[in-house]
Amino acid sequence: MPRQVLFTPAALEESWGEQIYQRVKDLGLPITKLTQNRITGMKGDSERETYAKAKQTMAVVTSPPSAFKLQPIPPSADWQFHLAEGCPAHCQYCYLASSLSGPPVVRVFANLPSILENTDNYLSPARPLKRTDKKGEPIDPDRPTSFEVSCYTDPLSLEHLTGSLGECIRYFGTQPNKELRWVSKFDNVDPLLNIPHNGRTRCRVSVNADPVSHSFEGGTANVKSRLQALRKLALPKAQGGGGYPVGLVIAPIMEFTDWQQHYEALFEQIAAALDFDCDLAFELISHRFTAKSKEVLEEWYPNSKLDMETERRTTKRNKFGGIKYVYDKETAQDLRRFIETKIDQYFPRAVLLYWT
Repeated sequence: MPRQVLFTPAALEESWGEQIYQRVKDLGLPITKLTQNRITGMKGDSERETYAKAKQTMAVVTSPPSAFKLQPIPPSADWQFHLAEGCPAHCQYCYLASSLSGPPVVRVFANLPSILENTDNYLSPARPLKRTDKKGEPIDPDRPTSFEVSCYTDPLSLEHLTGSLGECIRYFGTQPNKELRWVSKFDNVDPLLNIPHNGRTRCRVSVNADPVSHSFEGGTANVKSRLQALRKLALPKAQGGGGYPVGLVIAPIMEFTDWQQHYEALFEQIAAALDFDCDLAFELISHRFTAKSKEVLEEWYPNSKLDMETERRTTKRNKFGGIKYVYDKETAQDLRRFIETKIDQYFPRAVLLYWT
């Protein structure tokens, strides 16, 4: 729950903004109606104080015009769009640390209907995802255009405040040529179970080995709760579930003392939760960071034990020419080989979408 909720005038002119306002009011949260369409007053006396104040604030705004020019997001999906920017969790490796400008206020978009309608303009894949299964055969070559909605936020973490994720699922359920993808570290999935999704939304949870999740994922549901949430989403409707296609994002995969033992234990947890046939996909992401994200994260979490020693990494350039620090080739191969072996062992029928 945020400490304060701010509404811009433009947000309150939107029907979806009014719906969010009523939700927040019913929860008894402190509301401020701003007189201008700008968020100010978030700066503290230190970067740490600014971070704390911003993280406790949710601002309901309208998305900027640039948000309607969608960007491709391979290998996750063809395109990305956003329900919000910012996240209330406290992950010490946060990928948003250098992606969003200014204090990390959670900005929720009130013009959701326009955002959804805009996806009609992006029905041709930006860069067709050439995915293959373990035998090298193409995976669903005639699939609908896919849209990722979790790049700049954790949509489930805000669902009790906004209802926006559920509305997206309803919308995509009526769109035979589109599919929605979202991922979360939270577990409040009950409101999503009875939505008519028609199999056009893949729900994923992000999980990790206990030393990573316990040490570096503050403010989130624990892994056991996330897996139970995924079980609810995947179970057939006749058994009280949501009947969704589901997925597991194992990220960020890290090397640490006895990492093999701890990732083995994670797969045992997953297998116990998903002990029935379901439409399951895996996505694997190894730990990486940039010089800028390292700087920001060390200001946000000065006592973190997260390993971001650049001397222990090698560098890799992204498509924009930026440099990120990744594991060396041998370490990355060891991690990938082990995790993929466990997927084959525990879930031989699951699809592995990518390693990055």
